[in-house]
Amino acid sequence: MKFQKSVIEIIKERKSCRSFSNAEIDNITLGKFFDFIDEINSEAKIQARFLFAKINKKSDGVAEKLGTYGMISGASTFIIGIIDKNEKNVLEFGYLFEKLILFATDLGLQTCWLGGTFNKNQFEQKASLYQNEFIPIVSPVGIKKEKPRIFETAVRAAVGANTRKPWNQLFFDRDINVPLNENSAGAYSIPLEMVRLGPSASNKQPWRIIKEGNQYHLFLCRTKGYGRPAFDIQKNDLGIAMCHFELSAKECGLNGYWNMNTNINVPDGFEYIATWVDGI
Repeated sequence: MKFQKSVIEIIKERKSCRSFSNAEIDNITLGKFFDFIDEINSEAKIQARFLFAKINKKSDGVAEKLGTYGMISGASTFIIGIIDKNEKNVLEFGYLFEKLILFATDLGLQTCWLGGTFNKNQFEQKASLYQNEFIPIVSPVGIKKEKPRIFETAVRAAVGANTRKPWNQLFFDRDINVPLNENSAGAYSIPLEMVRLGPSASNKQPWRIIKEGNQYHLFLCRTKGYGRPAFDIQKNDLGIAMCHFELSAKECGLNGYWNMNTNINVPDGFEYIATWVDGI
């Protein structure tokens, strides 16, 4: 299923939402979203799956509360990401979940990535997990409240949700001592900008890209002290970056693919992830 709007415009439009109205998602929109979830699940090449959970409402019409520790209010529907405990490909998980987020945005719905700020046990009860599965990521999905809570505004300010690192801190030309500018990036300036605009856990923006000829090497620059429990959340962020880069490159008519290059010179403090090879 294709996006209705430009994926570039969708990426620019998407913002995390923590305050939702009680309005129901209409059945036509729900049907499109269910179909896309099925498509993503069939596309997945990893031991992971995604489902849509609708939270029951009490007699007063208010949705029962799932444990999001006050981070989310008013949400009654969620995307739940499920992965096998032995699955190591966190990149693909983040890539696929971000596709769902972008599709929801395309449908006019609001979302918010949640990693460590939800009660996993409560969501696990809703998801009927198979043996050895767990839930690393969920997102509310719905219609935003017209006037956000003061709490939401404060949270966005605290994590710097409205700010992104500049190009000279993220993208480089052959060497990390040489920042890449938009003119030098040429046609790839748009996919790179879409990476820059991507969401990440606590807005850490751990992606770095080095351009070398017609190749774009993607690296993870870990945040010191940002732990790696059962699920590597910063590698998940790199999956989001790969999703944004690939989808926007294709929309721009740029032919290319992600590849692993064993001859990469990895800068100190970086972890090599993948290389985008331009098809030319």
